[in-house]
Amino acid sequence: MSYEEKRKNLVNNLVKRGILSKKKVINAMLKVPRHEFVPANAVSSAYSDSPLSIGLSQTISAPHMNAMMCEYLELKEGDKVLEIGTGSGYHAALCAELIAPENASNPGHVYTIERHEELAERAKINISRAGYEDIITVIHGDGTLGYEKEAPYNKILVTAASPEKVPPAFKNQLKDKGILCIPAGSKGYGQTLYVVRKEGNVFETERKTGVRFVPLIGKHGFST
Repeated sequence: MSYEEKRKNLVNNLVKRGILSKKKVINAMLKVPRHEFVPANAVSSAYSDSPLSIGLSQTISAPHMNAMMCEYLELKEGDKVLEIGTGSGYHAALCAELIAPENASNPGHVYTIERHEELAERAKINISRAGYEDIITVIHGDGTLGYEKEAPYNKILVTAASPEKVPPAFKNQLKDKGILCIPAGSKGYGQTLYVVRKEGNVFETERKTGVRFVPLIGKHGFST
C-alpha cells in the first residue's frame, strides 16, 4: 500500500470516529506527508494513529491529537501562528497548509520554537523536504518565553504540557480574538487540553479532554 493510500485510510478513520470534521483540516491531513517527519526506523508506522518516538525523549503526537488541536485553533488563511514545541515539524506543516494554502492571496506564517537544538535542525530538514520552508520559521530557544520578536499572534499552539499556571508570555503574545490551545496539569499523568480565547483583557477557558504530553520545560515551565 502506498503512503498516499495509508494517509487516506488514516484520515477516513479519523472522520468516521468523529475526530475530524472540518474540510480544510481534512484536506491538510491528506496533503502533508507524515512519513517525511518520522525517523527512518518508524516510517512503516507513520500512518498509525499513535505517537512515535523522535529521540531525546520526545515524540510526534498521534494524528488524532494533531487533528483535534488544528480544529480547535480554527486556523485560517493569513493567520500568524506561534507553536511551542516543534518536535519533528509535522504539526507546524499542518498549520502551514491551513494558513498558507497553495495559491493563497494572503498567506500566513508559522513560528515554531524547539528547545532541543538537534531536533530543531532535523525539523528544518523535514520541513524543507516537504516544501514548507518559506512558510515556517524554526527557532531554537526556550518556548516558555514565547517569541516576542514576531508577537502578537492570531493563534498559539503548545505541544507540551504546561504547569497549571500557564506561562504569561502565551497570553501576553496572543492577539485580541486570538486562540491558545494548550495542555496543562502535572508533569506526567493528570493533564487536560484547554482552549483559551482572548476577548479584550478577558480570557475564556474551555476544558476539552484528558491528554498526556511530554512536559513543557523552561523558565516558566517544569524543570528538567
